[in-house]
Amino acid sequence: MVRYPKKVLLWINNRSVRPKKEKYFEKINPATGAVIARVAQAGARDVAGALASATLAFKSWSQTSVNERALIIRRAAQIIQERKEQLARLTALEAGKSIKDGRGEIDAVIEMGFFVAGEGRRYYGRTTTSAVENRSASTVRQPVGVCALITPASNPLAGIAWKAFPAILCGNTMVTKPSEYTPYMNIVLGEVLKEAGLPAGVYSVVQGTGAQVGPILAEDKRIDLISFTGSVPVGKYLLTTGSKRLARVALELGGKNPFIVCDDADLDAAAQSAALSAFSSAGQRCASASRIIVFNAVYEEFKNKLVKIVKNLKLGINDSDNLGPVASRLALERIEGAVKKAISEKARVLTGGGRAAGRKGYYFQPTILEGVSPKAEISRQELFGPVAVLYSVRNFNEALALANDSDFGLTAAIHTKNIDRVEVFRQKIRTGVVSINGPTYGSEPHLPFGGLKISGNGWREAGTEALDVFSEWKTIYIKHNPLKI
Repeated sequence: MVRYPKKVLLWINNRSVRPKKEKYFEKINPATGAVIARVAQAGARDVAGALASATLAFKSWSQTSVNERALIIRRAAQIIQERKEQLARLTALEAGKSIKDGRGEIDAVIEMGFFVAGEGRRYYGRTTTSAVENRSASTVRQPVGVCALITPASNPLAGIAWKAFPAILCGNTMVTKPSEYTPYMNIVLGEVLKEAGLPAGVYSVVQGTGAQVGPILAEDKRIDLISFTGSVPVGKYLLTTGSKRLARVALELGGKNPFIVCDDADLDAAAQSAALSAFSSAGQRCASASRIIVFNAVYEEFKNKLVKIVKNLKLGINDSDNLGPVASRLALERIEGAVKKAISEKARVLTGGGRAAGRKGYYFQPTILEGVSPKAEISRQELFGPVAVLYSVRNFNEALALANDSDFGLTAAIHTKNIDRVEVFRQKIRTGVVSINGPTYGSEPHLPFGGLKISGNGWREAGTEALDVFSEWKTIYIKHNPLKI
């Protein structure tokens, strides 16, 4: 039986350590609302200790060969693969998911580990010509330095592994800060990396709320790079703070993702795909479909199909269930408030609309609204929960315009059999990811993921593009004299 620890501590110098002020906060199981652990609250001295360890370790770790760094990542992926069931159960317990969903997350971690380890055998630079006589020119990667990696609650192990693996491969050291709602899986990754051979000081974990720990990390001059996945306001703060000392800041800030259903779409397939896009993982995906845009000609038929599917979705954390709770009471109250406000502004509830009755955890019913203005707050702001809005449009041009009418630009999907619509859509949609006849989510480790507008600031974390986040380029010129051979 998998057990969650009664105390979740800090991880510094390859070991669990208590916070210096012995302060702790409660870790709640989102599926039950019960306290399952006490979590160490890091203070300024704890963060300073982790940063001192990372700074010291960087001197030798940055000089370790990329092949050795890749081997450590490969060993870590193999260990995770061997313990997949145990880690899936821990992930499910911490995040309020089914074990089936936990297995899916661990699979993503394993695949990312093997992919990044493989990049150690490539790790491409360039060799090119020089206009100067008897001079060669080339480029190589070098580490950025000490990184702060800050992750959300939605995918606790995958979220940190997708940042830490490329950061490690590129020779950086790092202090990680998980969501206070999912604190333990960062520690688990630290234990796995230690077993795989990662030296002390390369990877640390400090716990606490973003408001308490985030500023300490963001303002410390020893941090050379901040990588953050989360909300727009926090991302803006980190970008502003880091830019004052010219630190690199890589942001992935979510989406308000459009899902278009054309009049020639396979409506059954589109309805299934829309339901998965909007409500799997309780809508806690940055790539979830929260704006479903449907041609007038098929609006009623599609609506009926989608509502029927969503009304049959099962709430819970069993493998036969479809969606679990949201991460916290705060998230539940925020989602509930947004839906109530939309209803007060004449939105119509097609299904759901409130908390799940009789549930002790943080469950919100999968909710579909219609009659909402594209300018309404619920149409503009990311909720990160199981709420989607239906919009009706006359034609393709209206659908495309509405899809692009957002401050976000992360992912988008269109369902159509018309190749001409497909080509125009993929050219003109202003998002970082486009899906044709599929869901709005489904990123893979060998491909870049990120968005436009306020969905991010241009960096991509996955694929070989992640190496550009976590490495600097060095250009090398070598002058020789053929007369001296």
